[in-house]
Amino acid sequence: MNKRILLLGGTADARHLATELHHCGIPIIYSVAGLVRTPDISCEVISGGFSQHGGLQRFVLDQQVVGIIDVTHPYAATMTETAFEVTRKLGLPFWRFNRPAWQKKANDHWQEFSSWESLTVALAGKSSVFFTAGQLPSEVLAPLAEMAATGQRQLLRTAVKPKHEISEAMQWLKAIGPFDYANEDTLFEQHKIDVLVSKNSGGDSTRAKLDVARERGVEVFMLSRPQEPEAINPYSELTVCRDDVLQWFHQHQINDHQWM
Repeated sequence: MNKRILLLGGTADARHLATELHHCGIPIIYSVAGLVRTPDISCEVISGGFSQHGGLQRFVLDQQVVGIIDVTHPYAATMTETAFEVTRKLGLPFWRFNRPAWQKKANDHWQEFSSWESLTVALAGKSSVFFTAGQLPSEVLAPLAEMAATGQRQLLRTAVKPKHEISEAMQWLKAIGPFDYANEDTLFEQHKIDVLVSKNSGGDSTRAKLDVARERGVEVFMLSRPQEPEAINPYSELTVCRDDVLQWFHQHQINDHQWM
């Protein structure tokens, strides 16, 4: 079996990097949760996580993985921590790309929250809330249902069906980005949104909602990013990450004829 590099994906950045590395001749296994869609890329793709393979470490050993590139979502903290620990234990290289967070601009009305609990408390008294932060945790559904019962309008947008049963008063909208300004603006107008709930995901595909909120003077309740493990020094530029992986691969390909 040929030795390969495992790329943990699920983001547009990951798809782009996997495609580029594959075209450069790097043997890549692209892993995605598969909850939304399986990417149409030319390298080998696995979906559904690693439990079915006996865990990440077992998969790495069985598949002769010689390095891991982590390009998962900035909030996929558990996966990042697990991957880092596996590479450290096995003595393998680990590259982490974490796209830069959005930065607050003039006329933005942001409040940052470190937890769903504190954010939910702050929603009391709001008229129309637009949730764009992925799946809602089960512990916030009861207080949100109480707010909805008092007349608060709630719109939840996710790429897949909510994991937990939501209140009948909460409207669910299934949609997958990217989202453009015009459509986001129409959505804000139709639902009379007065507060937007978001994660600080960074990138361009969902940035338009923040631009609309700024122009409309709508408050943004932003969930802070989880902390990366201290030992990880993530890349903020995808091209730099790509170049370092290519350099490492070519250096080790020269000294290891078992690659190909």
